[in-house]
This record gives sequence, structure tokens and C-alpha cells, in this order.
Amino acid sequence: MLELLLTTYVFCYHFQLDDPLIQLVEDYKWINFFDFDWRLGIDGLSIGPILLTGFITTLATLAAWPVTRDSRLFHFLMLAMYSGQIGSFSSRDLLLFSSSTKFILYTAGGSVFLLLGVLGIGLYGSNEPILNFETSANQSYPVALEIIFYIGFFVAFAVKSPIIPLHTWLPDTHGEAHYSTCMLLAGILLKMGAYGLVRINMELLPHAHSIFSPWLIIVGTMQIIYAASTSSGQRNLKKRIAYSSVSHMGFIIIGIGSITDTGLNGAILQIISHGFLGAALFFLAGTSYDRIRLVYLDEMGGIAIPMPKIFTMFSIFSMASLALPGMSGFVSELIVFFGIITSQKYLLMPKILITFVMAIGMILTPIYSLSMSRQMFYGYKLFNAPNSYFFDSGPRELFVLISIFLPVIGIGIYPDFVLSLSVDKVEAILSNFFIDSFHE
Repeated sequence: MLELLLTTYVFCYHFQLDDPLIQLVEDYKWINFFDFDWRLGIDGLSIGPILLTGFITTLATLAAWPVTRDSRLFHFLMLAMYSGQIGSFSSRDLLLFSSSTKFILYTAGGSVFLLLGVLGIGLYGSNEPILNFETSANQSYPVALEIIFYIGFFVAFAVKSPIIPLHTWLPDTHGEAHYSTCMLLAGILLKMGAYGLVRINMELLPHAHSIFSPWLIIVGTMQIIYAASTSSGQRNLKKRIAYSSVSHMGFIIIGIGSITDTGLNGAILQIISHGFLGAALFFLAGTSYDRIRLVYLDEMGGIAIPMPKIFTMFSIFSMASLALPGMSGFVSELIVFFGIITSQKYLLMPKILITFVMAIGMILTPIYSLSMSRQMFYGYKLFNAPNSYFFDSGPRELFVLISIFLPVIGIGIYPDFVLSLSVDKVEAILSNFFIDSFHE
């Protein structure tokens, strides 16, 4: 809680929204022998994820209360994870970014590709490693080498995002983990991959991004349809929500691949929006399991009457997830739509086809989302079962859910607050991108 308050204070009184440059900079010598520096700083691209990290981590810690076993170890690990996340979003040094992100990317070997890419960029054209983000952003590479770097970073971030076909670890992880861990995973950790795609693949490697952006659009479109279709067939509640997260990641990929300020701003807004929605849905899935001790949807039914508060909140966040107007999911996906439609990089017919397929994905979303609510809350299966007395949400759980609901509805009504954080930085990235990619 103290860390969140300090972060909010610094944002309110020391961060200039209209400055696209790096602010609140720390620059110290780290490893003198290798000339490595400890460089931290915040810009419009990183401030949103940093605030989201503090908010979701605080609520996830509260959601896990009371911790009945090894509480000190639990809180130590939560703070250590928090430090790694903040380090990843605020790092201005490629090696420091790799170190903090490798701490996050414990789930797969994708971090090997990340480390090799960082070393390749740092050692290119110099006897001594140059790992400063600003210096690397102004460095030009042969196109073939830039493509190799791009593929390496893309594999690393595709594992974490996740992007199909490197997504298979996610549903199993969500299916087994405690819901406070799922809140962190869905709300923050999965956003590391999307952030890395923008921060490194797009900002540092514009030639390669221009080449691969059509493939990103195709992969993102396929991901929306595939994950939404697969979600409908999941019996496990948390796995169904996990596949919905994979589906929503497709909109972020499309926004990044659109190479427009509208599309990229929409992708960043979707990162923030789904951070709230994913955390809320997994928290609700966990609180429901704590009461009925069931995880398979076909075994549930009829819990709306004994648990009306959980039913109400689950319905609200399900509606937000399927992009109900007035909530954050709607405005972020709508902006991504406009981004791909207004992109000058693609011809009219491909844009129409992509938009049509994205629309199909948005139709599939209510199918699995509303089906999930129907199986859980309607009918009489558990309501008529013997000894079927269930406690509804208590004050702590309602506080967590309302705390997430307020920014969801706030972004839906007034998205400009979040967009104003990144709009100048997005313009700087794209102006440099177009100069480097199309005029050289």
C-alpha cells in the first residue's frame, strides 16, 4: 500500500504529462568492469503500466488475506515480484531490462532469446557494450541483422504475452495457481510481452517491424478467433477466462502492427484495460471457488440466489470484457479498430477482411462469456443441493472489486485520461519510426 501511495504521489506532483522525454531519471555505475550502468526512467509509455502494477499488486495482496502459512515469505515474494515488474517498465538499459524481465519470464526459455538479442544490440559496432536505450534507438543496423534481432525479441515476448502458438502454458498455469497469483499474471505479467514489443521491437528495430507488421496483423486476427473459439469449449472456469485473455491479446498485437498513432494508443489502452478486467475476473473465479469448491462449469449452477453480490459483480465484469459500451474494453477495442482502418500501410481490401474477422471475434466473445455466466449462476443445481448454504462477498472482497470497477467505468467514460499519458510518446515513436523506415 505504501509503495502505491508513493508512486501515485510522484505521478501527481513530479511527472509532466506533456513531456515525451524520459523523466525521473536515475543513472549510476553498476558494474564498472563491464561498464554497465543502472539506468531507470519513466516516460509516457511506461507510466501507465507502472501505475497499473502498483494498483493490481496491492489488491492482489489484499485478495490473498489472510495468509495463514509463511506470511512473511509470501509478502517478501510479492514485494520482490513488484520490484521486478517496476524494474522492467522503468529500465533505460537493455541489460537491466533483460535482468528484470528474466526474473519475470521464469515460465519458459524465451528469456534466452531476449538475452542474446540484448547482447547482439549492445555489442554491434563497438568493442564495448552500449546498452543505453536512447543510444540504441539512434543506432542503425543492416536489415538482415535487424530481422534476426527482431525475431529473437519477438520469440521472447511472444512466450510471455502469450502469442499463439506459444500460449499453451498459460491456461494450465491459471488452472493451478491461486487466484491472487492469477491476478498478478493476468493483470501485469502478461503485459510485459506487449510492452516489450513496443519498447524494443517497434522503437529500436523499425525496419524489421515494418517488414513483420503484416504478419503481426494476421497472427493477431487468428489469435482473436482461435482463442475465443477454444474458450467456449473449456469446462474449467479459470481456463476459460485464461483463453479469453489470449483472445484479447490479439487486439493488442493488431494495434501494434497497425503502425498508426490511433492503433498504438488503442493497444496501450487495451493493455491497461485488460489488466483491470483480467484481475477482476480471476479474483471472482477464486472467491467463487472458495465458497462452492467447484471449478468445472458443468458442475455449477444456481448460485445467483445465494450469492447475489458475486453474481452482480461477475455480470458487470463479464459485460466489460465483452466490450459493453461505457466500459474500458469497448473504447480500447474500438480505437484499435479505427487504427487498422486508418492505417496507410495496408490496402483497402485487406483492411476490410481484417476488420470483418475481428468483428467475428467480438461476436464470439459474448458467446463464451455469457455461457460462462449462465452455467455458473442460473438453474437450480447447487441451489437445491443438500447443505447448500454459501456466504456472499464480504467487505474486503467488495472493496477489491469496486476498486477495480471504478477505473474500468472511468476509462470507458473518459478514456482521454489514460490516452494523455502515452499520446506524446506514441507520436515520438512513430515519427522516428517513419523517418527510419520509409525515408532512408
